[in-house]
Amino acid sequence: GYVFWLGTSLGLSQNNVGGILFALLILIGLSLTSLFFPQSEIPDRTSQFLSWLRQNLRLVITVEILFLLAFAFLAVLRAGNPELDNAEKPMELMFINSILRSPTFPPHDSWLSGYAISYYYMGYVMTAMLAMLAGLTGSIAHNLMTAMIFALAAIGAYGILYDLLAAQESIASKPNGAAPIPKSAVGFAFIGPLFLLLVSNLEGFLEVLHRMGIFWSGAHNFWTWLGIKDLSDPPAYPLGWIPDRFWWWWRASRVISDYDLTGNFREVIDEFPFFSFLHADLHPHVLAIPFNLLAVAIALNVFFGGWPGDISIFGLRLKISWGGLCAAALTVGGLAFLNTWDILVGAALIVFAYGLLRVRMDGWSWGRLLDVFELAVPLGVLGFVLYVPFYVGFSSQAGGILPNLTNPTRGAQLWVMFCPLFVALLGYLLYLWRGQRRAANWGLALVIGAGLVVLLWAVSWTMGWLAFRLDPGFAVQYLGSQGAVDAAAFFGAAMARRFFYVGGLLTVLAILIPSLAFLAHRTGIEGTQDVASREGAPRVPDHGSDSGNQSANFTFLLMILGSVLVIAPEFVFLRDQFASRLNTIFKFYYQSWLLWSLAAAFGVAVLLQNLRGVWEWFFRVILALALFMSLAYPVLAIYNKTNGFNPTLGWTLDDFRRIQRSNPDEAAAILWLRSAPDGVVAEAVGGSYSGYARISEYTGLPAVLGWPGHESQWRGASDPQGTRQGDIASLYSTPNWKEALAILNKYDIRYVYVGGLERSTYAVQEEKFQANMQPVFQQGDVTIYQAP
Repeated sequence: GYVFWLGTSLGLSQNNVGGILFALLILIGLSLTSLFFPQSEIPDRTSQFLSWLRQNLRLVITVEILFLLAFAFLAVLRAGNPELDNAEKPMELMFINSILRSPTFPPHDSWLSGYAISYYYMGYVMTAMLAMLAGLTGSIAHNLMTAMIFALAAIGAYGILYDLLAAQESIASKPNGAAPIPKSAVGFAFIGPLFLLLVSNLEGFLEVLHRMGIFWSGAHNFWTWLGIKDLSDPPAYPLGWIPDRFWWWWRASRVISDYDLTGNFREVIDEFPFFSFLHADLHPHVLAIPFNLLAVAIALNVFFGGWPGDISIFGLRLKISWGGLCAAALTVGGLAFLNTWDILVGAALIVFAYGLLRVRMDGWSWGRLLDVFELAVPLGVLGFVLYVPFYVGFSSQAGGILPNLTNPTRGAQLWVMFCPLFVALLGYLLYLWRGQRRAANWGLALVIGAGLVVLLWAVSWTMGWLAFRLDPGFAVQYLGSQGAVDAAAFFGAAMARRFFYVGGLLTVLAILIPSLAFLAHRTGIEGTQDVASREGAPRVPDHGSDSGNQSANFTFLLMILGSVLVIAPEFVFLRDQFASRLNTIFKFYYQSWLLWSLAAAFGVAVLLQNLRGVWEWFFRVILALALFMSLAYPVLAIYNKTNGFNPTLGWTLDDFRRIQRSNPDEAAAILWLRSAPDGVVAEAVGGSYSGYARISEYTGLPAVLGWPGHESQWRGASDPQGTRQGDIASLYSTPNWKEALAILNKYDIRYVYVGGLERSTYAVQEEKFQANMQPVFQQGDVTIYQAP
C-alpha cells in the first residue's frame, strides 16, 4: 500500500491495476533479496527460515486458521446487515469510490470538487487497492475490508500475546529455530483476540436488566443514579429480557455522560472495537487497529533486543540497526496517515521500549532520557519525510488544547466501560503484589502518579485563568452559562464535583501506580546486563532467565500508557469544532482499550496458569462473571443487527442492492455514471448523516458539495466551500438559463442530476435544462443532463 501510494503520488505509477502490480513486484523483489542474499549477522537466512518453519508449523497453521475463522465470522456478520446508509458509512464509501475514480494521487474529494481529500486516507487507499485487484465495487469492498481488518487484528493480538507468553515461559524460539514450541502459549494466546475484539463493555448486560425492570423502583433508583442516557428512562411494558428499543446497541458507545454545572447534557463518544465492527464503522480508528498492533510488536521486538546495531546521525548515537529504525519510522509515520491521533501512542511505545532496553543493558542514569530523545528525533523526522506528499495538502480542525474544568468521569460509568479489563488488570496486579510479593518502588510510583494528576490539574486551571485574564467578556459569559456568579463560586462548584466523582480517577490510579512501582524497581527494569553489547559485540535478544520478568515489564508499559490516555481527558482535551472532550474521549479511550486489552489478556493467561487453591477458583468465578456480562452485548447485538438472522436484503455483501430495490431508477442512473466519462456532477446538497450526496458517494465523481458539516470538520473551516450550497440551490431553482450557465461554468459542472431528492429539496425549474442541455440518461423520474 505504501509503495503503491508513494509511486502514484510522485507520478511514477498510475492509480490502476498496473500501478498496484508494479508496487507488488517491488515488494516481492525486496523480500526475495532479503531472503536469498546472505548478510553478515545471518549468513544463511534461507535455511534459518526453513528451520524456523519446521519448528513452528503448528503455530503457523494455528494463525492461518484463526485468520480464516475471524474473516469468515465478520464477513457473515456483514452479509447479514450490509447496509451502508447510516451514520458516517456514506462518508467512508465516498472516500473509497473517490480513490477508485481518481486518476492520480492525492485523490479528489468527491464532496468538494476541485479539491483533494483533506483527511488521513491511507486506510481507504489500501481498501481501494484491494477492490481494484479483486474487481469489486466500493460497497462490497467496504464490507470485506471490515472483515479483513477484524481478521488482521485477531492475528496481531494473538501474535503479541504469544510472544509475551513464550518469553514468560523462558523457552522462546532461538535465532536458529531449534527451541521447542511453547504449547501453552499457542493455546493461551487466543485470549488476546478475545479481549481485544469480542469482549465489550457492560451496556448490553445492563440493557437486559433494564428490559426486565430489575432495580427499577421509585423516582430515584439504580438507573437514575447510574445516569446513562436511555437507561435512566422507565422500562417499556410489558417487560421482557431481550432489548428491543430501536438501535439499543448504539448506546454502548455513549455510556460516559457529561453535564455542565447547570445540568445540560453533552454527548461523549466511547466506542470499543466490537461496537466498531458490529456497526461496520470503517473509520480511520478502525482501519488503523492492525497497524497499531504492528507498532506494539515493533516496540516489543525492540524491548527484547531486536534489530541490534550502532547508528550515528548528526551526533546522535543509536543502539539500533537501520532496518529497525526504518521499520519503526514507516509504521509510526504510517499511523499519522492512517489515523493521526495514533502517532503519539505508537511512537511513545517504541521510544520508551527502547529506553527500557537501554536501562536493562547499562543500568539507570539520567543519560537514559537522552537515549529516548536520541531515538525520538530521527524517528519523528524520518516518519515525516516518508509521508511528505500526504502532509502537503492536509489541513485539520485540531487547534491546540483546552481545559476540562467541570467534567470528571464518574467511576460507575468508567467501570461500565472497562469492567472486564479492570477485573483482569487489577487481579493481575494484586497477584504480583500479594501473591508473588514482587518488589516495587512504591514511593517513586506514588510521586509520579500524584504528580501527573496535580500537573494536569494545574495546567487546566492555569489555562482557565489565562482565558479569564485575556478575554474577560468570554469568561463572564461562560461563568453565567455555568450558573456561577463569579470565578470563586465556579471554582468551588467545579472542585466539589471533581471530589464527588473521584472514583473514576482512583480506579485508573490503582492501575497506573502499581504498574509504575513494579516497573520502576531497580531489579525489575535492569534485569540481566548485556555485557557483550557494552564491549561492542552485537546484541542478541534477551531470552535468558529474566525474560519472564521482561514480559511483565512490557505489559506494565502498556498499562501505564493506557492509564495516561484515560487520565488526560479528565483535565484537558484537544480543541476541535465540537468544543468539548467528545472526540478526545473517543480517540483516547479507544487507544487505551487496545493497550489495556493486550495487558489484560496477558494477566489472565498468567493467573490461569499460576493461581492455585481458593484464589484460583475465586478468580475464575469473578472472571467468568465479567466475561458473561461483557459478552452479552455481542451475542444480543448480532441477533438484533441481522434482524434475527433474517436480513432484509438477503445474505449479501453488496449494499448497492438496497438502492436497486428501493429506487431502481436511481440505481440505473448510478450505474450509468460509473461508466460515463469523468466530470463534476451537480446534485442536491443537504446536512450530514442524511441521504444527500448519494450520487457522488456511489459513483466517485466529484460533486460541487456533499456534506457541508463534514467538509468543515476535515478542513478546519468552511471557507473552501464559499457559496457552493447557495449556488447549487440557485442552479436548480432559477428559471434564468444565463444564471444557471454561469454556475455551470464556475464549477466546471459536466452532469446535472435531477431526481426525487432534488425535486423535494428545491423548486426545480427543469425547463431551462431541457431547452439548453442534452439529456444523456432518463429513466422514471431521474434525468441526467450534460452541460454544453
